[in-house]
Parts: sequence; C-alpha cells; structure tokens
Amino acid sequence: MKNIYSNIFKFNKNILHKTLKYLKKSNIVGLPTETVYGLAGNAYSKKAVEKIYSIKKRPKINPLIVHYYDLKNLSNDVEVNNNFLKLYKKLCPGPITFVMKKKKLSKICSVATANLNTVAIRFPSNPKIRKILSKLNFPLAIPSANKSKGISPINAFDVAEEFKNKVKIIIDDGNSKIGIESTVLDLTGRIKILRPGIINGKKISKILGKKVYFVKKQNKIKSPGALKKHYSPNIPMKLNQINASKNTAFIVFGKKYKKTTNTFNLSKKSDLNEAAKNLYKIFRKIKKYNYKKIYVVKIPNKGVGVAINDRLKHAAN
Repeated sequence: MKNIYSNIFKFNKNILHKTLKYLKKSNIVGLPTETVYGLAGNAYSKKAVEKIYSIKKRPKINPLIVHYYDLKNLSNDVEVNNNFLKLYKKLCPGPITFVMKKKKLSKICSVATANLNTVAIRFPSNPKIRKILSKLNFPLAIPSANKSKGISPINAFDVAEEFKNKVKIIIDDGNSKIGIESTVLDLTGRIKILRPGIINGKKISKILGKKVYFVKKQNKIKSPGALKKHYSPNIPMKLNQINASKNTAFIVFGKKYKKTTNTFNLSKKSDLNEAAKNLYKIFRKIKKYNYKKIYVVKIPNKGVGVAINDRLKHAAN
C-alpha cells in the first residue's frame, strides 16, 4: 500500500530515537505487535494514560494491558506467582496476557488499571516493539489502536485512517502476524481465560498441569474484551447463516463457497489461523463497500475458532 500519510514511518535508528523521545514526554505512538497494532504510552504516566483513553473514547472502567520487555521491572509492579513463571518460560514473549495482583507501591497509573487491585500484563514478541521496550525504563500501556468498540487495526494504515494526525508517529511493520488480540488469562485465583486467543486453554492446562476455566462473562471487568459490544464494524450482523442475498455482505469459510461480489472468504483452505488473520481486514473491506448488513457462516468452534467466534459474537452485538 502506498504511504500517503506523513505520520507513518518505517523503523530505523532515527525513528527509534524519535519514538523514545515522544514516549518519554508522555506522548502516544502507534506501534505494531504480533496480535494487532496498538496505541502506546508510558504506563507510569497519568498524562499519557489519559491521552490514550481520550483519543480512543474508551470507558474508564475498561483497563489497559501493560507491556513489558522482560521480568526485570515486573517485580516492582505485580505479585509474581509460580503459575505465571511456568507460563512465562514456555509462552513469552508471545500473544498471551496475564491478569495479576498489583503491588501497592506499583508505579502503574491507577487509571490504566481502572482503579483495580489487579493489572493485565503482556510481553509482546514483535521485534520492533521489543526494541523500543528494551530502551525504556518504564512499561507501555497499549490497547488496540482503534476507537473504542470498533475494528482492531492490523496495519499502520488502519491506525492512520482511524486517528488521522492525532497520532504523530505510527511505525509500519506490515500486517500483524496473528491478526486478533491476545489470550487473556486470570492468575489471581482459579486459572481462568477471560478472553480467548491463539493460545488456547488446552495448551495452558498442559503447561500448568491444572484445569483451566473459561469465563463467558466478567461480572467485574478485569481485562479488555469484556464489553458487550467490541471489535465491531457497526453494521448489523447475523451469525451461523447458510446463505445471503446479493445486497448483504457474506463472510464465509472454506472452499465450497463460490466467489461472488458480496462473498468474503476468511480462508478458502479452511485454515482457522488464516481466518483469524483475515477477520478484521474483511470487516474493514465490507465497511468501505458500504454494506448495510453482514451474514456470517458457522465457524468451527475449535482451536483459534473459539477466539474468532468470540470476536464475531461481540461484533454482532
């Protein structure tokens, strides 16, 4: 895609230096992660965190995920437990977020945690964001770089289209490798998945040797992804459909569907990982084509299909 935006930059030494300078001054920047693109700010700075909530129009009850380079600064902010250490060793850096108890003397801005005594933390694997985190002496609060409840961005151009020049630096690293948000795991008591992602409960259970529970609804919002409406193109959507009229965008999965002007295939190969990567891209395409309705076929509810169905259910609300 041709870069027509003055705030989208390829990653190099100059942009790294400029980005670090911006972040140290409590400004926010658009950064790539392996899941989706994020809006990053100093997690210790109330000014930076307030900017994130303001630009996203995000409800203050919805906490942010705080991103770290490694374990070095983590022990100052959260109470580390054995379950976390086992999972960190096997799965980090990577697309998993842990909800843990926040230390009383933690420097993390209370706005970022929605004034809870817990904090959601993650160690992203994207090399560019890791380079930035390695040069900072504070973690970054990074929600997805879209307006609240909208479609998550999978490339720098999505971020620029969403916020125009309100974000002065957006680092371009092509399309996100995974394309949907991280798995969120609550480690503050019984092991619970609060949001499904590419890392599933079976894998987590195998590492821990413990049963992992799945929470369908958070009574108290501890992590992102809990709001009823989320990831939405703001178009009426019906799930588990068999066919659709020509005037309706039809999201399909597998090779049995013929290519038509209103058909959008998540994966002709019936590959759920490819489907996850294409989901938000297809949402944006349908929105640009001004469809008034979306029908979606039934998606297999296994592996990453559980996460895809979670996003579809939230988007359809």
